[in-house]
Amino acid sequence: MWRLTGPIVITSFFEFQERARADKSKTLALDFSGVPYIDSTGIGALVTIYVNRQKNGRRLLLVAVPPRVRAALQITKVEQFFSFSDSLPDAASACQ
Repeated sequence: MWRLTGPIVITSFFEFQERARADKSKTLALDFSGVPYIDSTGIGALVTIYVNRQKNGRRLLLVAVPPRVRAALQITKVEQFFSFSDSLPDAASACQ
């Protein structure tokens, strides 16, 4: 599981996307408990990561997503693409 900290915005976009692309695990679980905010660039990065993982038969799991981040995903109508887990223990079992 990869614990994200800080906002996912244009200044952190490239590092975030490259690190996620480099992950070759069957399920990439992203712990959002430390993410207070995501902008449109961050949302675009998540969608790109999702698409790349789907093409290769791998999953993306978003864990402990704060209400503000979840609302941004809902407003932009991309929430439907992602799998969510409310807690870290649930995510750990989903990754096995």
